[in-house]
Amino acid sequence: MPNLAPALAPGCPWSGFTPPNVDWCEQELCAWITNPANTWSNLAYLIAAFAMWRMARPGSPPGATSMAPTTGPGRPDLAHFAPASVAVGVFSFTYHASYTWLLQFFDFAGMFVFCFLVIARNAVRLGWIPLARERTAWLVGVVAASACVPPLFNAGVPIQGSVFVLIVLMIGQEFTLWRRAAPAARGDYTSYWVALALLGAASAFSLADVTRAWCDPHNHWLQGHALWHVLSAASLLALMRFYAARPAPSA
Repeated sequence: MPNLAPALAPGCPWSGFTPPNVDWCEQELCAWITNPANTWSNLAYLIAAFAMWRMARPGSPPGATSMAPTTGPGRPDLAHFAPASVAVGVFSFTYHASYTWLLQFFDFAGMFVFCFLVIARNAVRLGWIPLARERTAWLVGVVAASACVPPLFNAGVPIQGSVFVLIVLMIGQEFTLWRRAAPAARGDYTSYWVALALLGAASAFSLADVTRAWCDPHNHWLQGHALWHVLSAASLLALMRFYAARPAPSA
């Protein structure tokens, strides 16, 4: 049987739905926005998505994030990064607003969208799949991982571990690429290290939140898991900057 978070009080919005499998530190309110800090902090993913769109659109040089008009080739091959960040933010927003298992499922689906976007791109760079199959590999990965969520939930398995496994896979892919390349051909990895540092800090705050090592449930402005949203959004942006600095794969 699934391990469920405490149910909402009867009569509250969303109280008729099955609760999620984790209870973050923030106290649930009897309102349409159940966890304000954990909900509104997801706007960081939308801000990151706008910056990603600026980098990818034609007329923007790789890595450009300024608001000023720019000229250059852009990175249309990275055009899916911005929508993927939007998916992460929107699905996480609705999940934390509702505190329901139904929308928690879509929260995981949103994370899978971004994770498999990176995994598929790395698979092309590693020569595991041809460029023409990149989008197919991305979508198949998202569908397959999402399909595993309900049975894992029903079995009481902590689904959050699936995202950790995908992050380890992404790092393993990049480490393999780094080892394969000659030192002079590795390029600048600064943005990648920044992305990992931000993700590590985000994970630490989220872990402190769920374990109650740092927890003030009545603070609806600042929460450890809310900082996870903000810092991981910055990590995704740094990761795209890393890919924007690398050559686009060729067929």
